[in-house]
Amino acid sequence: MGFLDGKQALVTGGSRGIGLAIASALIEEGAEVAICGRDPEQLRRSASVLGARALTFACDVARDEQVAAMFDQVARRFGGLDILVNNAGVGLSAGVADTTPEQWRTVIETNLCGPFYCSRLAIPLMKKRGGGYIINISSLAGKNAFAGGAAYNASKFGLNGFSEALMLDVRYDKIRVSYVMPGSVETEFGMGVKASASDWKLQSVDVAEQVLALLRLPQRALASRVEMRPLLPPRK
Repeated sequence: MGFLDGKQALVTGGSRGIGLAIASALIEEGAEVAICGRDPEQLRRSASVLGARALTFACDVARDEQVAAMFDQVARRFGGLDILVNNAGVGLSAGVADTTPEQWRTVIETNLCGPFYCSRLAIPLMKKRGGGYIINISSLAGKNAFAGGAAYNASKFGLNGFSEALMLDVRYDKIRVSYVMPGSVETEFGMGVKASASDWKLQSVDVAEQVLALLRLPQRALASRVEMRPLLPPRK
């Protein structure tokens, strides 16, 4: 059916937006895909869209005990793992003085701790398969700071550094690691805030296509960092 026939993948934050687009693209290429999210009702709606090849797990990746329970189930069902896409994330726009400790923890623990929790448990499962691919969905905010973005910037700057170190840790286990840094994407973002419709923005499917492009690379090749931008943003 596709170039991912027989492969098994986990996409965090896979019940909506970029994560759902990635999960759908992986399934279309033949993979069996597990997704996770925090909202059980949204997961049920997404499962009906993705079809029988999708597994769903209610999991908050900021909670290491929930991640461990999810990976126990993934290991029982899949036996191993070929692809992990760390996509789950939250945004926040607030100055440092206006950011509460709870908000700070939510952003850092979801966007940075979550990929760590998932990656450390994915590595043994990938080693069982003789290799794998971990793809972290970061942001151009991971290299370009902006006012009001302290928590989000910190989480994505950190995710980029984590990704580069992880790549060095596991490359000789034949586990490839890449991070994708999209700019403005037309999708839900932040604490329940939906972005306004803008034709110039990237779409979730654009990011999903980039994930497929990474997975299509020959095993000997690695595009460790990918930056994506809208072609025609509004002129300043």
